[in-house]
Amino acid sequence: MEIRYITPKDNAFVISNIYEKSWKYAYRNIIPQDFLDSIPAGKWADKVTAEGIYSLVLTEEDVPIGTASFCQSRWKKYSDYGEIVSIYFLPEYIGRGYGGYLLRACQGELKKLGFRRILLRVLEDNHHARKFYEKCGFAFSGDCQEEQIGGKKLRELTYVYEEKS
Repeated sequence: MEIRYITPKDNAFVISNIYEKSWKYAYRNIIPQDFLDSIPAGKWADKVTAEGIYSLVLTEEDVPIGTASFCQSRWKKYSDYGEIVSIYFLPEYIGRGYGGYLLRACQGELKKLGFRRILLRVLEDNHHARKFYEKCGFAFSGDCQEEQIGGKKLRELTYVYEEKS
């Protein structure tokens, strides 16, 4: 297993495929199925190296199986926080313990950038992810916002983590 920054040599469509498959797996019964089925190949390819967002890839035997991105918080209320924007895995690797490695890598990189507090957003109905983040020391802040995805109103919860001194 290796966790490293995504480089221009990485195939953005391979990384995007991780997002696509993960969305279709993790968000079934949360996001409307017709929306999930309509996600095109390469949907996230141009966002893999978006300006201002750092992206990591987790490989197993040189095969990309997971990806994560982080940055300074994009939310005014949390301007002094680092933000974990996403963590996604190919479905066959979910539940094998890789998520903790990628989450800790993001936390470590955000710490190097000077952030002691971190936030992330998670869909309210994504109980599996919420349980994972809570187990890793994140707590619901009480803040949420409504998102419209696939024609369905969904609540996105803000989870926060503060490094203990």
